[in-house]
Amino acid sequence: MVQELIDLRQSIVEGRYQDALDIVDELEGMGKQAILRNIESFLVRLLIHLIKNQVEKRLTNSWVASISDSIRQIKKLNLKDNKKAYYIKQDDWSEYLEEAFEVAILEASIEVSGGTYTPIQLEEIVNKEQVIKTALTLIDFTYRYTAKDLLSTVREYFVNLPGGKEWLERRI
Repeated sequence: MVQELIDLRQSIVEGRYQDALDIVDELEGMGKQAILRNIESFLVRLLIHLIKNQVEKRLTNSWVASISDSIRQIKKLNLKDNKKAYYIKQDDWSEYLEEAFEVAILEASIEVSGGTYTPIQLEEIVNKEQVIKTALTLIDFTYRYTAKDLLSTVREYFVNLPGGKEWLERRI
């Protein structure tokens, strides 16, 4: 990126404005890709914990914290600087979730039930559609609720997850 900034400065100094605009477009693309990669990492983390929750039918404080933080970070990263537009529109999550699910299965196989399942076995056990549906519900909250209200809304939703009622009763 440093080289691009040097080239941009040189293009402006030399009056090559089309070259400068091309470099600006390239920098914007690089920035967007970096943001999408960060969103994907939080999406994978979210799915790992939803997979663990579904298979083990329980909810731990650690998983709750990880799911909540993943949703909070996705909201922050997805909102563009103008605070009115999103990098990923509300109806465009399917492709991202499909890709992230494949990675999440690999990583979750290390953690679920002490690593007793291979990724292939785990994928056969997991109800992928349900995990993705749950993830979509949580992601939808990022569009509907302010940052202030998001975490309490996510916390309230945990009662709908396997082991959520038991987790909530321990928390009271």
